[in-house]
Amino acid sequence: MLVVVIEPSKVQRNIITGRLREHGINTIEEFTEASSALEYMLSQHPDIVVSSMHLPDMTGTELLEQMRMDPNLADITFLLISSETHYRYLEPIRQAGAIAILPKPFSGDELSVALRSTLNYLTDTTNEEPNVNEDNEHLQVLVVDDSRLSRKYVRQMLEGLGVEQIQEAEDGAQALSIMGNQHFDLIITDYNMPNIDGRELTEHIRHDSDQPTVPILMITSEQSQQRLAAIQQAGVSAVVSKPLSYENVKSLIENLVHEI
Repeated sequence: MLVVVIEPSKVQRNIITGRLREHGINTIEEFTEASSALEYMLSQHPDIVVSSMHLPDMTGTELLEQMRMDPNLADITFLLISSETHYRYLEPIRQAGAIAILPKPFSGDELSVALRSTLNYLTDTTNEEPNVNEDNEHLQVLVVDDSRLSRKYVRQMLEGLGVEQIQEAEDGAQALSIMGNQHFDLIITDYNMPNIDGRELTEHIRHDSDQPTVPILMITSEQSQQRLAAIQQAGVSAVVSKPLSYENVKSLIENLVHEI
């Protein structure tokens, strides 16, 4: 496994690489800026990129956006380590599909959880016989999100879990139109969307559709406890925060769909 670490501070790089080696990852390439790392990645495709937010030549957000726009780099797993808390920086990272966002300083347990999720994701998406429920291939899943990058990331996770029949909608209105012609085993929806948002979509499904019992997994970066409470009251089956943990999504799908 090849891991690229991008961190301008030598002390922080040593901490990160030391933690990675503690978890048995020894093939590590270190960079202090994003541009040289991007150039390297075009010739050597890493399994994971671990980056700080504030780099000399660009932000971690801009780095991930460049990666997602390049077909050769778009699917590389990205893990952010940063003390940044500002919504303006973190929300695009969440939307673009980072596997995890770790704080500075991070604990060994926090890195362990992120790496375990990442390694399981890579194993399931690259192995011919992934460790997933065989019934997943028969699931009909609708993914609803106004962000194309977010939909792509959720689709990749689902495909890693063996799900083959996936429909996409850009907002709640389009989702309801699709549901008028097709039944689903699971709805995965974002919360903040134009036209009809995730809460309104959930309420309509629960009260006015012919699929009122379909499991609904709500994805959100919402921090307001009042709004989160409103989401729960609308009738969602589960709420998961961005960035999505592969292990969390895998467990939720198993519980929501296969144990009903």
